[in-house]
Amino acid sequence: MPKFVIEREIPDAGKLTPAQLQAISQKSCGVLESMGPQIQWLQSFVTDNKIYCIYIAPNEDSVRRHAAQGGFPANSVARVRAVIDPTTSE
Repeated sequence: MPKFVIEREIPDAGKLTPAQLQAISQKSCGVLESMGPQIQWLQSFVTDNKIYCIYIAPNEDSVRRHAAQGGFPANSVARVRAVIDPTTSE
């Protein structure tokens, strides 16, 4: 199944409290549960003004539907074509 990186522009995302991050996570999980097992959230990276999320989904439309239903921005959705790390150099 394809993997996607979602860029969410959220001003002051890095200042969100643990409680706010928990609420966002709970909302996301609730929407995912209603959409079924074909879309999965793997993890997210919170930076100063953006959140980058990694999802497994059948297509970009599923990712954008999740964002719309959850009220989350999805400013950019990119399909991952390959994954590399230091072991790739070996």
